[in-house]
Amino acid sequence: MSARELLRHTLATLAYRAEKVLRDPPAGFPLSKAGAATRTPLQILTHMGDLMEWGERMARGERRWQHVPCEDWDEAHRRFFAGLAALDAALAETATNPSADEAIFQGPIADALTHVGQLAMLRGMAGAPVRPESYARATIRRGVVGPEQSADRIEFDGDASG
Repeated sequence: MSARELLRHTLATLAYRAEKVLRDPPAGFPLSKAGAATRTPLQILTHMGDLMEWGERMARGERRWQHVPCEDWDEAHRRFFAGLAALDAALAETATNPSADEAIFQGPIADALTHVGQLAMLRGMAGAPVRPESYARATIRRGVVGPEQSADRIEFDGDASG
């Protein structure tokens, strides 16, 4: 697998994990706050959309950051997955650029993966935890970056750390 293919597989992994965390949020979740100085889940998801659009611009040779405010969970959800698809398409269509690819991984992709973890933790705090799953055995395919992900999941109850 080339570095570019691995980058695209990482995007598919991000999509798979994000879909699970974003699916069926509990009532009031998008605007909830863990503390006075924290972002709401809606603000985090909006930022994740900003990250994907930034990554697409980077893949196409532009490094411009732009924040786009979003006031609706469904709109932010659509925007995030549209941004994932646009970034994946840009990576599929453009020539490999190792410095840009590294910047895309260490910036927007790594940041978005961190935010998926934050949203998972916030869901747990809201009483709607994400069920543990064997992600190493998940059906994740390069190029599959939309909200429609495999329903064939190996979930389990309890803690995977033992």
